[in-house]
Amino acid sequence: MSADVTNLQSHQPVLLEESVQALVADPNGVYVDGTFGRGGHSRAILSRLSAQGRLIGVDRDPEAVAAGQVLAATDPRFAILSGRFGSLGSLLGEAGFGAMKLSGLLLDLGVSSPQLDTPERGFSFLHEGPLDLRMDPRTGLSAAQWLAQVTEAELIRVLREFGEERFAKRIARQILDARAQRELRTTTQLAALVARAVPTREAGKHPATRTFQAVRMCVNDELLEIQDGLRQSSDLLAHAGRLVVISFHSLEDRLVKRFMRAEARGPQFPKGVPIMASDAVGRLRVLGRPIRASAAEVAANPRARSAIMRIAERLS
Repeated sequence: MSADVTNLQSHQPVLLEESVQALVADPNGVYVDGTFGRGGHSRAILSRLSAQGRLIGVDRDPEAVAAGQVLAATDPRFAILSGRFGSLGSLLGEAGFGAMKLSGLLLDLGVSSPQLDTPERGFSFLHEGPLDLRMDPRTGLSAAQWLAQVTEAELIRVLREFGEERFAKRIARQILDARAQRELRTTTQLAALVARAVPTREAGKHPATRTFQAVRMCVNDELLEIQDGLRQSSDLLAHAGRLVVISFHSLEDRLVKRFMRAEARGPQFPKGVPIMASDAVGRLRVLGRPIRASAAEVAANPRARSAIMRIAERLS
């Protein structure tokens, strides 16, 4: 862990300038970076805050929290909280920040480079490592434990729903046949199984990409966490507070887009039901069109290729 903490700049934050510019409208405000990672976005946010501004980082990855503690020791405007951003309201309350209304909330839903590039974390099919995939290795089932007990039907569902994998049946059968012979323990074992099961390959994409995405999202309850975090955001934001969300695949972005649209539209009542005009007003206003990484950023950081950022503002 110590080596990872000292290498704080190993992760290249995606859409850094665009996201921070959209987020920070009040330099004296209170902000939350709900996915601290290695602090790239947080440092840029702090650079735009006054001495009275405040930033709270949140992450469930213990290595990310350790990196945040290093930053907190050098900047009194910053604090780091350990936990899921899906529980943001309770985390802020427990830390004594519950009475604060936020001027902005940033969620970067991507996996950080240190997670992908550290074989011991088991996130990447490109490196030999334990088949783990957990954001917080201290809780829940690892990917290996989950694959050891999952039913074929559930595995097919997860691969289809979270990985949008059209060869889900083939892959699931290959995994179940293999685990009957020996336990799946490593990332390269799983990647090789998937490669054998997939008859055709997508250009420029490893055949195990969708499977690893699906299993990771399942063991970390990622979509549920996104839904929980978004659901709380409107209550936590002050008037004119900004919600900035960076997604990396269609499942995440669909949740964000639908949430922002629903919050902008306001409650929907049956025709003919008498209501006050104020009851039908939305709580958020969508700002501008979705933003993608520039060609120059993608060339410098290929992981930015699929990033899409959406911005909304809290109404009174």
